[in-house]
Amino acid sequence: MSVKKLVVEFVTVFAVVLVITAIVTFLWNIIGHGASAVDWETSFRFAIIFGIILTWVKSREIKEK
Repeated sequence: MSVKKLVVEFVTVFAVVLVITAIVTFLWNIIGHGASAVDWETSFRFAIIFGIILTWVKSREIKEK
């Protein structure tokens, strides 16, 4: 897998996870605490972790084929 494909895969996963986690934390704060705030620290943390792990898994899967 080329570096360009790895970067595109990472950015895609990062963006999707960041948006989903931001929405979930926003809804969690509205429902649980009555405050409309997004937990950006958690959102970025999850996006980085899942971006690295899922990109690595995908590259390993392609190498095995």
